[in-house]
Amino acid sequence: MILSVPLSETVLLVLLMRHRLQVLIPSELNAQLSQAAQRSRVSKSEWVRCALEKSLPYEGPSSDPVARLGKLNAPTAGIDQMLAEIVAGRR
Repeated sequence: MILSVPLSETVLLVLLMRHRLQVLIPSELNAQLSQAAQRSRVSKSEWVRCALEKSLPYEGPSSDPVARLGKLNAPTAGIDQMLAEIVAGRR
């Protein structure tokens, strides 16, 4: 992701970032990271941030599994009715 924003917005963006993460990586991986960042025309830090965002699962506003299931709007019924429909579907 290439950011093209005015300096005042860049300063605001930096102020919103409050955590520093230091990770030790082998020289070979550092070279690959440098090349990937250069190809994308971003800093290594920005490249790593984007890679992390893409890699981490999106939980959405709620990580409650029951709430997520409810949002599927799938057909629901009592257990007896569902079992009867399953058996009927096998005939």
